[in-house]
Amino acid sequence: MSVDAATVKRIAHLARIRIEDAEVAPLEAELNAIIGWIEQLSEVDTTGIPPMTAVIPNHLKWRDDVVTDGAMQDKVLGNSPDAAFGFYAVPKVIE
Repeated sequence: MSVDAATVKRIAHLARIRIEDAEVAPLEAELNAIIGWIEQLSEVDTTGIPPMTAVIPNHLKWRDDVVTDGAMQDKVLGNSPDAAFGFYAVPKVIE
């Protein structure tokens, strides 16, 4: 596959990038080189190689999922100008 000048202009339009006519030829060469490298990668035999997300094995550390109240109610309510029954107390807004 190769990229021509019309394709470069279309890609620039879709990407909302303004390019001048003098910039089309260098971009065409760069895109064709990138596509050439991708085609070289497709020639590599990867049969029997599982897909991976990282080069080293990463495992998430698991912890027990325990529901707690955080034991911080007094600290949180300490920031409140008024608290009642373990909750923030606010003035009535509906009459």
